[in-house]
Amino acid sequence: MDAPQPVDLIVEGTVVTSDAARRVVADGAVAVDGGTIVAVGDRRRVTGAYDATATIGGAHAVVTPGMIDVHQHLTGDRLLHSSIPDDLPPGEALTAWALPAHAAHDGDDDELSATLALAEALTNGVTTVVEAGTVAHPDRVAAAFTATGARGTLGTWGWDIGDGAHTSSADEVLARQRATVEELACVDRVDGWVTLVGHDLMSDELAAGAATLARRLGTRLTFHCSPSPADPAAYLTRTGRRPLVHLDEIGVLGPHALVAHAVHIDDDEIAALVATDTAVASCPWAYLRLGQGVTGAGRHVELIARGVRLGLGGDSENAGDAIDMLRAAALFAGLAKDTAADPTVCGAHDAFALATIGGAAAIGRDHDLGSIEVGKRADLVVHDTRAPQWVPRSDDVVLQLVWATDGRTVSDVVVDGRPVVRDRRLVGLDLVAVADEARTRRAALLERAGLAGRVAISPPGPGAS
Repeated sequence: MDAPQPVDLIVEGTVVTSDAARRVVADGAVAVDGGTIVAVGDRRRVTGAYDATATIGGAHAVVTPGMIDVHQHLTGDRLLHSSIPDDLPPGEALTAWALPAHAAHDGDDDELSATLALAEALTNGVTTVVEAGTVAHPDRVAAAFTATGARGTLGTWGWDIGDGAHTSSADEVLARQRATVEELACVDRVDGWVTLVGHDLMSDELAAGAATLARRLGTRLTFHCSPSPADPAAYLTRTGRRPLVHLDEIGVLGPHALVAHAVHIDDDEIAALVATDTAVASCPWAYLRLGQGVTGAGRHVELIARGVRLGLGGDSENAGDAIDMLRAAALFAGLAKDTAADPTVCGAHDAFALATIGGAAAIGRDHDLGSIEVGKRADLVVHDTRAPQWVPRSDDVVLQLVWATDGRTVSDVVVDGRPVVRDRRLVGLDLVAVADEARTRRAALLERAGLAGRVAISPPGPGAS
């Protein structure tokens, strides 16, 4: 008998692979070496073939792929966490709260906000985060990715229509985008993307130029489009065509593009998404909190049925207040069932796939992320089934994951083969110190943004200095 092969790590438990067969290994294990998954299967077979430096999980564990958040604002709103009222008229959460906060942000605020957001993501089992395109200091946000150990994509502000602190000419925006993508090439686990704010804030010159730039740089492009009914109406007035039809005509759509939202779209726009293999980010909590009419107009389930790559996102603090893809998956499934008045639509297994392999496909990373398969990067999440949400254990682990649990049962997280969360604590990050800094910087940010009199400042909590 051959001697066991040395590896860095073995993760034991019920393994939910999210592979093409949606295989679940009841008494399984995953062997990891050099950041890569080298074996998946029966625990006794894996542990017999490999000798690990460290082992995590066990009989009480459920092991899943790291979840993927395909649309998340990491800065600006984060220091206003759960402070923006949820009963504001349409658009006011953005214009009266989020934009003033962004305009007042400095580099320290950007890094701190991103650190807090990524810490929440990781402890909820989200290992890859796509930043949604509202970062003023990408180098500082990249530092937050490095400090927390998260994986993701990152760009910088981009618009050339209207007013605001970050409005520039199309040429200036494109130069800034190029520089950001090139500078991020040397940052581990972070991919530079071309990121524009939204279809109503970009000229044809900027939109087409951004798509060309993304193709030339071999990267991707993301932007917001039609979350509310007012968006396509305004665009139709300006261009004479609906947004996705017009953007297709000028060469913006394609496999390189990830469109955020696309809630209020018509048949021709769906046809454009399908024909161009453009991906879509769905952020169900945002549409409900902001009352954007997804239950009446949303067609995301139809997009999936027609082959559109779709992933789930958490969006921002004025729209979601939680970076938890299990919560998003359950809501997506519930909305799909209720909108269709058909309980057979979008079951738990479908919804969980959106949070894992579907998200990976939406960002062009399903070849190495999103499922537990040999040869893929070792981004793994361990859920502790001793938590009340798991008692008693169901025979259908995925059903229980989506409908009964959330990020609160995550105990351990591995990114690129390296543990970044152990026993519910971030490795190498002092969250007490970060919380102290957040409290101080939040008060200063509110003052600079002219929002200080509109929200209460939380008193110091346990461990605060």
